[in-house]
Amino acid sequence: MASSGPARTTTRRLAGVVVPAKRRIRRLLVAGPRAVLARIAKALGLRGRLDLAGGAVPAGVTVFDEDVPGVVNLDPPLLAALRRAGAAAADDGVELRVNSGWRSPEYQDRLLRGAIAKYGSEEEAARWVATPETSAHVAGVAVDIGPPESARWLSEHGSRYGLCQIYRNEPWHYELRPEAIEHGCPPMYADPSQDPRTRR
Repeated sequence: MASSGPARTTTRRLAGVVVPAKRRIRRLLVAGPRAVLARIAKALGLRGRLDLAGGAVPAGVTVFDEDVPGVVNLDPPLLAALRRAGAAAADDGVELRVNSGWRSPEYQDRLLRGAIAKYGSEEEAARWVATPETSAHVAGVAVDIGPPESARWLSEHGSRYGLCQIYRNEPWHYELRPEAIEHGCPPMYADPSQDPRTRR
């Protein structure tokens, strides 16, 4: 007997729940870098207050939060620029959320080890996660912004505040480039492995 119901959707079991493929893909796109970091952190068993103190950022944190180390430990000029941009974004109905900001060296190292396990090699992991010695996150000079509509807003307006996307493969990763206010953002690197700062 032929079915007159909707066409079947490819499904996948995720955390014990069957999720349609389209919905799963949409969730990952919406979550952006948080999804990648969460999977790495989960694989390593990183949870709780220790991780928060080390730089893990809970969902829903904005650039204005004052009690999250991943935000308040950012370099002061970067945080000030983010908050100016956040106020302007709010006027446009957009909320700039922080998916990741400052990280402790220990937290960065655990993320790197998780990325190596996930991607199968140090070379491939380097396209996504820097070492603690070379990470702009550990230095407090980088922030990952989400959700995607917020990163898009920052991509369009961030140079007014000196905030620039640095890596083509990470549309969520922003750093302060004060010269961008007058001259625009510099060309992007393909990924972190192409950045001379990560080759020390």
